[in-house]
Amino acid sequence: MELDYVKLKELKPAVAGYIRESQTLLKRAPVPYEKAVHDIRVLMKKSRAVLKLASPQIDDPFFERDITDLREVGRMLCSQRETSVQRKILKEFRKEYPEIFSGLRENEILTQLLEKHEPVQEPSAEIVAALEQIDSLLNKTAYRIRFQTMTKIDPQLLIKELERTYLDIVGAYLNCRNNPKQEMLHKFRKKSKDFLYQLYIFRPLNPSVIKDLEKKLDSMTQNLGRYNDIAQIIKYLDYHYKNRSNPTAMDELIIKFRDAQDRYLSRVWPTAYQIFCPGQIFVNVLGFKLLVI
Repeated sequence: MELDYVKLKELKPAVAGYIRESQTLLKRAPVPYEKAVHDIRVLMKKSRAVLKLASPQIDDPFFERDITDLREVGRMLCSQRETSVQRKILKEFRKEYPEIFSGLRENEILTQLLEKHEPVQEPSAEIVAALEQIDSLLNKTAYRIRFQTMTKIDPQLLIKELERTYLDIVGAYLNCRNNPKQEMLHKFRKKSKDFLYQLYIFRPLNPSVIKDLEKKLDSMTQNLGRYNDIAQIIKYLDYHYKNRSNPTAMDELIIKFRDAQDRYLSRVWPTAYQIFCPGQIFVNVLGFKLLVI
């Protein structure tokens, strides 16, 4: 017999689990490897997204501090992640367009980006201090979450908060389609990731539909992420197309970058339209069959 109610996934165990997993990854090596850095940053985003769901129902000044501290952990790991991703992208382009890169051998910025650094055997004092600060932030946040009361969370209000996230993204999507600038696309991607990670809490409402929606959102945000990674490389190269002293090879490389960005966006828009086109009914998008929770 079909139940007349569904219990959502609990928020507190989810956040505690994300933080615990981050702490484990952080301590596996003196300096976290590239994959560990990426995974920790994702876990921080998941933690913040779930906490944002509950935030309107939690009257505790430390709750906002938890979100801020988790954001700080992600920020401190950001530069290491960006460097490795940029190097990987450039190596892929160099393999595909060797003649272009041969014409840019004298470009110091490009050479620096492509330079592979040996794994750190003995972390510097600066790295040690940063890792200690990250560990401290995670420990303090985990402690506060442990004693945070979330037994009176109203699931109906969680649904409304999820809808608020969704409607916010609808606006961001509309802005992007009318003014597809880098800042707009970046904002659209960040908000979409919040929605993606918040959906996990609502999987029990309709597991197959929610998982399918998560899969589409994950693919969409990954393509937006690749677009952004290339945008950051172009920014780092300090390229200005109106500068007529640019080497021809650099102009050509940037065009190849733009072509790749166009391909990534072409994969984004059909999914974005399906999910975020204005005028859709929120519960229809999610395919909820049961609203008694």
